[in-house]
Amino acid sequence: MRFLVLVPANALSEAGEMPDAKLLAEMSRFNESLGQAGMMLAGEGLHPTSRGARIEFSGGKTSVSRGPFPLSSELVAGFWIIRAKSLEEAVDWMKRAPFGEGVRIEIRPIFEMEDFGDALSPELRETERRMRERLESK
Repeated sequence: MRFLVLVPANALSEAGEMPDAKLLAEMSRFNESLGQAGMMLAGEGLHPTSRGARIEFSGGKTSVSRGPFPLSSELVAGFWIIRAKSLEEAVDWMKRAPFGEGVRIEIRPIFEMEDFGDALSPELRETERRMRERLESK
């Protein structure tokens, strides 16, 4: 199973402040251990919302808002995509992440094609397979 792990933003990440060398080294070691275990598929930090945008779809129209956005629990500063046998295994691994007091990360399963059952027609399955094949070849 694949899981998305969301790391929340905070005032420092929203200010664009980079982690110190100690935290970068700890994170690098943690990422390396995930990689050696064959679990890490992706993992990145995100620029602050001041460099981003939101698109809202409402009433058949779209509107764009440029950051920065107010600091809230909804803002994400980074993520991992990992592969684990179960949610419990994902939790066990992510409990080792080098975060300090008060940080709360979120782990969410990622849908796989088989999760959609009969709603995903053979044609849609083939389209999805081709798209994934193209992405993995890059």
